[in-house]
Amino acid sequence: MSIRVLLADDHKIMRQGIRSLLEQQPDIEVIAEAGDGRAALKLVQETSPNIVLMDIVMPDLNGIEATRRIIARAPNVKVIALSMYLDTRYITGMLSAGASGYILKDCALDELIRAIYTVISDQTHLSPRISQIVVKDYIDHLDGRRPSALSFLTAREREVLQLLAEGMSMKEIAHHLELSVKTIETYRQQTMDKLNIHSVAELTKYAIREGLTSLDT
Repeated sequence: MSIRVLLADDHKIMRQGIRSLLEQQPDIEVIAEAGDGRAALKLVQETSPNIVLMDIVMPDLNGIEATRRIIARAPNVKVIALSMYLDTRYITGMLSAGASGYILKDCALDELIRAIYTVISDQTHLSPRISQIVVKDYIDHLDGRRPSALSFLTAREREVLQLLAEGMSMKEIAHHLELSVKTIETYRQQTMDKLNIHSVAELTKYAIREGLTSLDT
């Protein structure tokens, strides 16, 4: 029986390259592709993959939030972060969201295949450089480092924050999320209050600094 894989990355050429490599494996089948986290979430529900290879920095809904929702709705699905970033925020964010693995986009094909086989066996796979960062972060937390304020936001507040940072207006966000403008304004104000931030410009800088989005999404 083939391992069913869903690719989630906002760069089409990256998805095509990974698909081409994976399709050389006789027991791995790429069943769908998504260009952002929201599309990935929808496709998981429609196609029931075994594994999602998830980019992190994507427009609309980032890979961390998408992973959190996928695991909540389909706990049997395994998520592997496939990213160019070595930043602790991304690594701990993905692992906290429920990802079973984290590998870098510059890894060799054999590591990608090994990661897939590892997580499908209910184990965790981390690239060697990622493992070092995870250990360091664990030690830092033992030393009493404070968690990011982002952890105090709800999923909806983080979602609205990302969309605001990506330049959507309140009306556009309301339409996109199928909520009222008043509800979106409430989420924005709650976020500002929790973060002690007083403008959308400051919110945007915060979202980029904390890895919710980036300038190149």
